[in-house]
Amino acid sequence: MTITARLQLDPPCEADLEDLHRIYSDARTWTHLPSGRFADLSATRQALTGWLADWREHGLGAWVAREDGAVVGHGGCAVRQGAFWNLGYRFAPEAQGRGLATELARAAVDAARESRPDLPVVAYLLENNPASAAVAGKVGLALRHRGPDAGNPDPSAVRLVFADRELSEEELAATMR
Repeated sequence: MTITARLQLDPPCEADLEDLHRIYSDARTWTHLPSGRFADLSATRQALTGWLADWREHGLGAWVAREDGAVVGHGGCAVRQGAFWNLGYRFAPEAQGRGLATELARAAVDAARESRPDLPVVAYLLENNPASAAVAGKVGLALRHRGPDAGNPDPSAVRLVFADRELSEEELAATMR
């Protein structure tokens, strides 16, 4: 468990499934990427299986964020392609706009750097999500790449890659998968 000024950050568990589904299935959570919305509980269950595996394999992954005991978000850093820490955050619409994502992201970057400082911390996101880009900047990540978002159903989508250091060609390529 990690405690910030307003959040209790816990590794996810099976009991968090319905709360996570409430967040990940809410269309308001996905205004920047409607195709990312979890359509049913089985999609959330599959994602939860992966999040649990991150914790088992790397000792760190995305947390469940609780404010006053209620699940309000999910996010953190998880190793991807063995090449970088992927910083991600998603909060219930009611919890957005209050700095909670920044609070969680700061704790996640610190935890990733403590766990595996050799790996860069990366946040990749869509250009049409300026709030997420602002969080990445607030926690010390800088824009390292701007280009097409391969595989996105919207061919005009632009991917931004923020990182805590310059990325090698291999590291940048890993963020595009």
